Amino acid sequence: MHKKIYVFVVLVSCWLLALPALAQDSIPAKKVEMADRLRADGKIYVVIAVLVIILSGLILYVARLDRKIGKIEKEIS
Repeated sequence: MHKKIYVFVVLVSCWLLALPALAQDSIPAKKVEMADRLRADGKIYVVIAVLVIILSGLILYVARLDRKIGKIEKEIS
């Protein structure tokens, strides 16, 4: 039962986070010059790589922290 509620909450949260994207104009008023410039220079890949490294580090940190907390909870119980 709790798993169904958890899945429902996650799906609703994802839907709410996607709503601003649906509110965007279908025809862009002006182009984003910064993204075009980064893409033309090939630097967009550096930006993406840095973001992937940062997010990977955060995910690994949270996973390790969760394991440590789980071990501590088992010791207490």
